[in-house]
Amino acid sequence: MRKRAFTALAITATAVTAVTAASATVGAVAVASAQTGPSFGYHKVRAGVPEQAGHFRVTSPDLARGTFPAASYANAFGCTGGNVPPRLSWSGAPAGTRSFAVTMFDRDAPTGSGFWHWSVRDLPATAASVPANAAAGVNDAGTTGYVGPCPPAGDRPHHYEITVLALDVADAGVPAGAGPAMASFAMGSHVIATARITATAAVS
Repeated sequence: MRKRAFTALAITATAVTAVTAASATVGAVAVASAQTGPSFGYHKVRAGVPEQAGHFRVTSPDLARGTFPAASYANAFGCTGGNVPPRLSWSGAPAGTRSFAVTMFDRDAPTGSGFWHWSVRDLPATAASVPANAAAGVNDAGTTGYVGPCPPAGDRPHHYEITVLALDVADAGVPAGAGPAMASFAMGSHVIATARITATAAVS
């Protein structure tokens, strides 16, 4: 009788524990959903820059606080910014540099592949900033040139990587009209050094 009683109690305790754990899990999911809406996870993708690439320095007076000014936000996707690209200034690129390219990538965009906001290429080796007449490619919004940040309202702050690429060729052979992913692929094997600023943006 004692053995049977102990067994029944053990089974009852296990069942209660399982129900309690299941209830807690459901409750936690419900609370998370109520607070944040859809939740998008992360997956790893390969870098577009060789691991052996060197580094040099880039600064921006517009991103000194680590965030974008209103003037640099998009004037699309529900945002009403000025869509003005942040000013950049770089120095210290290696002697073998034949040209520069500049990209801006949102690694937090819930697309499965991030979001390219800016792709400038074929800047001369003498350049130390992005000139007004720079040859800009297509961004992921389907327009040419810069499109500023505008993450989904209420989403976590997005991190935007602005990267200056030093290339060992004057022309990386990027096809005319190529999208930013194709441009990055074409330039990747020619990158000898990079300089990067990461800034955040959020919309309440």
